[in-house]
Amino acid sequence: MRKLKLIWDFRGPASKKTAQHHLVHLNEYIAVNNLNITITDIEVLNNMHSIAYIVVDESEMKPLRDALKPNRGQIYSKN
Repeated sequence: MRKLKLIWDFRGPASKKTAQHHLVHLNEYIAVNNLNITITDIEVLNNMHSIAYIVVDESEMKPLRDALKPNRGQIYSKN
């Protein structure tokens, strides 16, 4: 099963803190809806751009995309 990374972009000097805060809400959503999502995190791309993300099975992507409205997505690969 292919995994997809749903991504929320945050820009500006407070992007890291905003991404961290958004991740709290994503984890709350996962817990409230009893979802089997175990990979969630943030990444600081530079001092003006950070992302929050979750990794989901491709088969579960569409309802989560519609409910959570990520900015973008990509195929997830473990580095």
